[in-house]
Amino acid sequence: MAEETRGICVRDVPAKAFIAAYAEHLKNSDKFELPIWADLVKTSVANELAPYGEDWYYIRAASIARKVYLRPGLGVGSLRKWYGGNNRNGVRSEHFRKANAGVIRSALLQLEVMKVTEKCENGGRKMTRVGQQDLDRIAASVFFDAEEE
Repeated sequence: MAEETRGICVRDVPAKAFIAAYAEHLKNSDKFELPIWADLVKTSVANELAPYGEDWYYIRAASIARKVYLRPGLGVGSLRKWYGGNNRNGVRSEHFRKANAGVIRSALLQLEVMKVTEKCENGGRKMTRVGQQDLDRIAASVFFDAEEE
């Protein structure tokens, strides 16, 4: 019998490999621009310093796009919770702090301009048809690259 071919989606590939590939796609895209404040801003109140990597904004945007793909209806607030972390206070007890909303919002807005995401009528964001096809195409390339190795 002939082997059934099915479409490869984002769920079929490891998150780390997909995010790296989609971040590279965003970096090479002329529609997605790095904000001028990207080298100065911290990603959370809990962090002491800004990220060291030059591509951190593209990686964060790719991660946000993957999250919106997997869970439609996610908004800035729930993504702030996801990317937040513990604020360590030295000898005092640590407390959870949410991530920076400006970074998340700007990434979502740029993904919206690229027609990857769109706003839901009930709030939050969801993938557009074009965005879903784009992410599935990149996931398939990651899947087949990993299969060849």
